[in-house]
Amino acid sequence: MYSKDELKNLKIEFWESFAAFCEVQPYLRGRKKVWTLNTKVRGVELKFDATRNGAYVILEVANRQEDQRLEMFEKLTWYKEVLEKDFPNGLIWDICYTREAGNEVARIYTAKEGIDFHRREHWGEFFSFMSRQMYLLERNFMKIAEYLRE
Repeated sequence: MYSKDELKNLKIEFWESFAAFCEVQPYLRGRKKVWTLNTKVRGVELKFDATRNGAYVILEVANRQEDQRLEMFEKLTWYKEVLEKDFPNGLIWDICYTREAGNEVARIYTAKEGIDFHRREHWGEFFSFMSRQMYLLERNFMKIAEYLRE
């Protein structure tokens, strides 16, 4: 078990190591910015999550107003085929996900479970999964982003 400070340092080391991993990936070379996590679509973000249960690459709709959140989630379903291109098993669509803080969001994501963020020997699996899956999700999302800004 880690102390609060040890866990904080582990997280910092993990994300710094992930950034270094991404720098040397051939499919990410030459990009101005590695990830477009801010989508410029109100209330929609691309996110990573690394937990004791696995790695997650997430498209999250986090509008505070439930009606706006549900409306955006519905718009995203219109483009499901585009978003799921390159994901042979599809994506997980969760219209009502509750974060640890208790607030509700909608999530569209892919996951690799059975790996533990606390185990450094699993970090390679985290990094390769997260970088490849975010590349695909981001690329697919950018094809529809302009239609969601209306």
